Amino acid sequence: MADKQIICPDADQVLGQFIEGLDVETSHHRMIQQENKCGYGLSGVCCRLCSNGPCRISPARPKGVCGADADTIAVRNFLRSVAAGSGCYIHVVENAARQLKKAAKDRVPLKGIPALDRLCRLLGVSGFSDWDKASKVSDAVLADLRRPVDEKMELVEKVAYPLRTEAWKKTGLMPGGAKDEIFNALVKTSTNLNSDPVDMLLQCLRLGISTGVYGLVLTNLINDVLMGEGEIGFEPVGLRVVDPDCVNIMITGHQHAFFGDLQEYLSSEEVKSLAAAQGAKGVKIVGCTCVGQDFQLRKAAGSDAFCGHAGNNYTSEAVLATGCIDLVLSEFNCTIPGIEPICEELGIPQICLDDVAKKANAEYMSYSYEDRQQISRAVAEKALESFGRRKISMPGDVQKLFVQLSDALGKMAAGSQEARALESVLAEAAAKQDWGTRKNPLAAHGYGNAITGVTEVTLKKFLGGSYGPLIDLIKAGKIKGIAGVVGCSNLRAKGHDVFTVELTKELIKKDILVLSAGCTCGGLENCGLMSPEAAALAGDNLREVCESLEIPPVLNFGPCLAIGRMELVAGEIAKDLGIDIPQLPIVISAPQWLEEQALADGAFALALGFTVHLGLAPFVTGSLVALSVLTEKMPEITGGRLMVDTDVSSSAEALEAVILEKRQSLGL
Repeated sequence: MADKQIICPDADQVLGQFIEGLDVETSHHRMIQQENKCGYGLSGVCCRLCSNGPCRISPARPKGVCGADADTIAVRNFLRSVAAGSGCYIHVVENAARQLKKAAKDRVPLKGIPALDRLCRLLGVSGFSDWDKASKVSDAVLADLRRPVDEKMELVEKVAYPLRTEAWKKTGLMPGGAKDEIFNALVKTSTNLNSDPVDMLLQCLRLGISTGVYGLVLTNLINDVLMGEGEIGFEPVGLRVVDPDCVNIMITGHQHAFFGDLQEYLSSEEVKSLAAAQGAKGVKIVGCTCVGQDFQLRKAAGSDAFCGHAGNNYTSEAVLATGCIDLVLSEFNCTIPGIEPICEELGIPQICLDDVAKKANAEYMSYSYEDRQQISRAVAEKALESFGRRKISMPGDVQKLFVQLSDALGKMAAGSQEARALESVLAEAAAKQDWGTRKNPLAAHGYGNAITGVTEVTLKKFLGGSYGPLIDLIKAGKIKGIAGVVGCSNLRAKGHDVFTVELTKELIKKDILVLSAGCTCGGLENCGLMSPEAAALAGDNLREVCESLEIPPVLNFGPCLAIGRMELVAGEIAKDLGIDIPQLPIVISAPQWLEEQALADGAFALALGFTVHLGLAPFVTGSLVALSVLTEKMPEITGGRLMVDTDVSSSAEALEAVILEKRQSLGL
């Protein structure tokens, strides 16, 4: 294809070269086609809510037909995006709670009993058995999610840091029922309703709190009970985890609990025998997007069916392009539509387990807890069938077939119709193949020892049972502060993972420890920043700490949902210091935020009182009120502040300046 571009020239040459070999259009090609962005859309001042529009606001046309100005239109659009992002997370935690409820009812063995005990203590739940306690936990979560908007959720005060909940009460930010807050936001932003941008921005913060406490924190804690807990270790990452001789199922999404039975079934002797009969070593799950990060986090608690994490959202096309994937199984977002034509081109079947993630050319196999075993068998069967088709098209087998057909041609009568037809086929096949020179980049991509399994529990355990040693290192200046580099990857902020990787390098040079969760992890680990050798890239003090502890300067908390775990870490450190979260020398950056979920994450971080950096401005720059509230008045509301900087170096310097200011205020 003309005008092909190498992706990630600064971050991942191998991955770029592999995409080059793909004979279909990818996201990286389409990004070039979509380089010219709509200025009205970028600033958020295009309204299409009614048939008088779309109205585009400018200095020459300061109001829409109805009279709505730039502030109303931009913030209304923004609140709708935050509500959609919150809805995604609430969907995930609701499904996780329902899974826990059904597992308890069926008395299914729970893999994380210590996690259940901690969760029960946190929520004030007791019971006569583990199943009874699990059932009561799920009831408490589901009841809170489904409260009306005028009833405050009860678990917020039990889960969130106490000084934060006090601040939220004073500013009227305590959320009502999470689902009804989303519903209220959609009603509020409809035609000719709310026109108060400050009121709508405050609702964004309420949505952020319910998103964070439930969709981020409690989803992880419930999954710890269902799927087992993480354990710190070092694992291979990148395309190298894919074994061409295995039946490979690529998973995408966020709902790990949907895969519990499948993971166990693929490790069974029954499946191993079926795989052997097809000439495969086994049937493996290949991690891609956040659900892969969650598998990676819990690998020690899982089975041998998970082979490792290959990459993030915009790596998924390259994973498919290897030709070694036999089935794509998805259940939520980050499953980009661009994988569909690649699957069709390569004959890779797709299955969607949740209709919210239904793809046009995928089979919909509605997941239900009751049918989980039948679903697991159907998925394995389709993957094995697909492998049978793929096996004969592998380069080595194609070459053998070519030789066999050439021998057959030599035995045919020269010039016969059959011989001429076979000669034509062989000539065309030979022109398309490059046997002997075709490179297989799988083994070269990624790293063999990325840190995995970091959670609020395992990190404290690693430090000896408390955050005291980390606090001491911060007090002594060995670690200047902590930066959470989190969220998505996109192609507009300098390219696939480029801003994320380069900003992280700058931060660790400044002796700032980086914690990561989300698609950022996929880029950082595949570029080696989560391997112990990356200590050499850190500043002198941080390097000394990392080398003595044999850890990298960037710690992997797993999926974007694990941003909630990082909040728990911050809360415990603040508690040990006797201060509120906004006083901590901790900053948050989402340098390559992508989706509406990221906006809900950001609203949570602002509500917690963090300085939040974005590498791309949210679509509110057309509203002077929004800019004023988010960047100037937010410290008075929550203690947080939004900062937008599109340059790597100045972003790192600004984040460092915030950390130094916090240190000075604490007398450090």
